[in-house]
Amino acid sequence: MEYAFLLFAFICGLAVKLVGIPPLVGYLVAGFVLNMFGFESNSTLQSIADLGITIMLFTIGLKLNIRDLSRREVWAGSITHTLVWIAVIAGALYGAAALISATTSAIDWQSAALIAFALSFSSTVCVVKVLEESGEMKTRHGRLAIGILVMQDIFAVIFLVAATGKLPSIWAFGLLAIPPLVPVFYKVLNQSGHGELLPLTGFILALGGYHVFELVNIKGDLGALIFGILMARHAKATELAKSLMSFKDLFLIGFFLSIGLMAMPDMQMILLALLFCLLLPAKALLFFGLFTRLRLRARTAYLTSLVLTNYSEFGLIVGALSVSLGLLAESWLVVIALAVSISFVFTSILYRSSHSQYHRMKSSIKRYERSRRLKDDVYPVIDNAEFLVVGMGRVGSGAFQSLSKLVDSKVWGLDADRTKVNHLKHDGWNVVVGDGEDVDLWDNLDISQVRLVLLALPSIEDAINITRQLRNAGYQGKVAAIARYEDEVDYLLTHGVDKVFNFFTEAGLGFAEESLAFVESSPSPTQAAS
Repeated sequence: MEYAFLLFAFICGLAVKLVGIPPLVGYLVAGFVLNMFGFESNSTLQSIADLGITIMLFTIGLKLNIRDLSRREVWAGSITHTLVWIAVIAGALYGAAALISATTSAIDWQSAALIAFALSFSSTVCVVKVLEESGEMKTRHGRLAIGILVMQDIFAVIFLVAATGKLPSIWAFGLLAIPPLVPVFYKVLNQSGHGELLPLTGFILALGGYHVFELVNIKGDLGALIFGILMARHAKATELAKSLMSFKDLFLIGFFLSIGLMAMPDMQMILLALLFCLLLPAKALLFFGLFTRLRLRARTAYLTSLVLTNYSEFGLIVGALSVSLGLLAESWLVVIALAVSISFVFTSILYRSSHSQYHRMKSSIKRYERSRRLKDDVYPVIDNAEFLVVGMGRVGSGAFQSLSKLVDSKVWGLDADRTKVNHLKHDGWNVVVGDGEDVDLWDNLDISQVRLVLLALPSIEDAINITRQLRNAGYQGKVAAIARYEDEVDYLLTHGVDKVFNFFTEAGLGFAEESLAFVESSPSPTQAAS
């Protein structure tokens, strides 16, 4: 990749971050700026972009419970949304053909349906990035959004097969031999350790899945996703995903740059892309209406709809294939690329305040909620809780165990990861499933006896948001949180947190105190000798 690409990506990413916008928006801007100065995409950049998407799909698989795809709200929601969207948008485009022909090539029913199909996808790259930055990948709405995205990816693969007539080869049946090999993959992962060999193992598995599927004429990205799903039940799956995160984020910069470098649009194309982006609220409303009809809670429906309100890189793939087959005019590919880029900006900015938006409009949104609950949406119950740990990761679990030794059963834990909670329950821990940022949870959870809430969360924004919601729910006790950096301590204190522990400082202090206590309780060398 040329140094100019990295330099512009850094400058634009840093610039938008300073004004509170996610860096990915800056990377998109960098691509268009480079395009303006005459730079073009090249094979190296495209390879990096493709590698980023492959690793991202593999890490999604590592975090995906395959049973999530079998839930009615996932498969029914995704199928119905796609069909309704295509019918409505294709009809609208065809009906406005006279107007559209004044700005770009005229369209027939086939072209209108292809454009609508290309715009029906939501961006896996954008959604995963937004959910990861907000720490919501394993929340109820995060898992639902990922399930919808995986279903849409399957739709894309089916389209690519149907459009090209490129059927899987007879050797595709050999893929059935992969699941029995999973124990071998597990042994390899066990032997990879915790150092630099671990992410390399991830690359081998992700790219191996990609190329195996490509060999039998099935889209390789689907292979990377399936290999990730097969490894998801391994004890080191989470650690493997974390070890790949930095690589994935770096490679995805190439993807965002490549969108801007695709082509230089004219003013008419920009206006048409903006018109497409005016349809984004309709996309969100359609998702919201379907989710509430499927008996999801209003908050889950709202947050999932909001994060899925964008257009997708798969739309570009569909558009590029349609252009290559002569089914769509080339100008439409540029328009779709622009609409995808603008939609990323829309989602990245709007979702940052999604929880406060819901809090403001809660009464209006909940009017559409069904009274009958899905099993996963029943509010938890805690008994005799005086201490509540929110976030049962390594820090939260350690705090839970330490408190339990002092106050026994008066300690409860809360985490959004249902699988983790089930494991902890099996070990006899007092833990419940819940999203700490869910204002409805605090309104329905009895925390009147809780004296201290410990927020063991990596994101200080999440900690501040939960603190605000606790106070709004009438909580009178104390709130403690962790921080990784010194400047975060004062920020948390000024936003309502009562006590902040610097993670690294307190860890060092605890290590020193326990080591000193061990030395003082042990006989000295001279005493041992005598």
